[in-house]
Amino acid sequence: MVNGEVIRQFYELAELTKLEDGSAQSFRVRAYEKAVHALENLTTDVRTMTSAELKAVDGVGKSTAEKVMEYVTDGVIAKLPALREKYPPEFVAITRIPGVGPKTAVLLRDELDIHNVEDLRTAIANEQVRELPGLGAKSEAKIAKSIERLGLHGKDRRTPIHEALPVARGLVADLEALPAVSKVQYCGSLRRFRETIGDIDIVVAAKKAAPIMEWFVSRPIVEEVIAAGDTKTSVLTAAGLQIDLRVVAPSEFGAAVLYFTGSKAHNIELRQRALDRGWTLNEYALSDQETEDVVASRTEKAIYSALDMAVVPPPLREGQGEVQAAADKALPRLVSYTDLRADLHVHSAWSGDGRSPLEDMLSAQAERGLEYMALTDHGEDLTMNGLSRDRMLEQRELLGELQNDMPAMRILHGCELNIGRDGSLDYDPEFLLGFDYCVASVHSHFDLDAETQTRRIVKAMESPAVNAIGHLSGRRIGKRPGIEFDVDMVLAAAEASGTAIEINGHLERLDATPEVLRHARGTGVVFAIDTDAHHVTELENAYWGVENARRGWVEKKSVVNTWPLQRFLKWVEAKRSWTGP
Repeated sequence: MVNGEVIRQFYELAELTKLEDGSAQSFRVRAYEKAVHALENLTTDVRTMTSAELKAVDGVGKSTAEKVMEYVTDGVIAKLPALREKYPPEFVAITRIPGVGPKTAVLLRDELDIHNVEDLRTAIANEQVRELPGLGAKSEAKIAKSIERLGLHGKDRRTPIHEALPVARGLVADLEALPAVSKVQYCGSLRRFRETIGDIDIVVAAKKAAPIMEWFVSRPIVEEVIAAGDTKTSVLTAAGLQIDLRVVAPSEFGAAVLYFTGSKAHNIELRQRALDRGWTLNEYALSDQETEDVVASRTEKAIYSALDMAVVPPPLREGQGEVQAAADKALPRLVSYTDLRADLHVHSAWSGDGRSPLEDMLSAQAERGLEYMALTDHGEDLTMNGLSRDRMLEQRELLGELQNDMPAMRILHGCELNIGRDGSLDYDPEFLLGFDYCVASVHSHFDLDAETQTRRIVKAMESPAVNAIGHLSGRRIGKRPGIEFDVDMVLAAAEASGTAIEINGHLERLDATPEVLRHARGTGVVFAIDTDAHHVTELENAYWGVENARRGWVEKKSVVNTWPLQRFLKWVEAKRSWTGP
């Protein structure tokens, strides 16, 4: 967890320095962001490295190395506490709203005494924001719309999953290493894989709680202890994220994990099934009401079984029909990570935003044991990041040579195309058909009306070269709301054209959303679960893509990259011969 904590501190430094410098492109901000990328690629524990060894890492200069050593020695980078006091979490949250950059956020604070989202909502309601220099009524309306679409509502602060999950995973890994701990699981909305969470809930099974609680409150990540007790301790991180740690007896672990995973609606239905049998269900056990004898408590499986149910996977526990389906033994055959045979959206350093050499990315995919994969660097219309026709042809020739070194994995030369305002694509139709596989994505014009967005997506699907639509809404969780479009029309066009909808596993995207995926149930729409990896460390996005698919009730049979290669290629070829509606 140490490397992860150092990375988070540099990420926080970058975010707070944007406010301090009034720019997202200042030298210091770019240096901190460069340090984040360098440390993400580091496989050595920084605690074992000397200053000289750190400075030898590409992207880590003298100043960065000194700050890493500061953290190793003191548990914090010295500059952070003052910046945190000057720019608290509720103020930083304002900068995540599209239209509110660092300079605007500071202007709002200095001129209108705005310190949080609720202050900003009030100022907008009073039409004060439009009076500030460089803004106006249109900017004010755009900010208001973004606040609503991002779901930001005053003090109801929720943390994006890409920020919360690494913290939870790190703590769980460290807790698992403690001799006193027999089992540990993060729970709550994070385990249900919701895109934002209120706080992190962690349940630990152990015979003695005191040593674990003492260990917990001493973690460098803890900024403040809210409450400390024998069985539950709550803390806040510097980013304002609350973490609740509960310690239960090993015999109670299953009941506790089931209860604290929730959701409330799911738990209510389970309790009713228990009552129908003369039992009670709480965080301690499933018990007989009269005798108080424990029916089941050690594992979730035992409790579900006692209630005459199949185990409901955590992402489905939302009170949306899963309890009855589990009772009827009618839960869908959800896709799993081991079902994946391919990754169909992958970038390399050939793209301007790729960070791993092409050869490294292919080798890493081969090590995953994939049957096939598509390299999909950006098309020429994406400024700065895209590849010209000549570069694409050069890459295609190189892939042909590398294929000989990796006979067990079929390498497809693909491209991530850009969907233009009018639904147009990079390159001409003939050149497009030279690719083995294409994913087309929205990378611009996010503010168009729903009718226009729908038309552009449907038009892209009508190209015989387009096999999938990437990150359908274009959202960035907690940062940018997705585009608005007619879901029924898009899904109907996808089914009619044989175009897959991508389930992008990047934690900032998780797109298409579970709501769209559930909407597609019962149709013939197919999906592709992809990593959208720009570095080899992002290949684990496949796990998160699968979790998002499961949350959307997606079955294995509907995921094209679970299919054997020959079936997949026939599907690709069928799209090539599609002549339109």
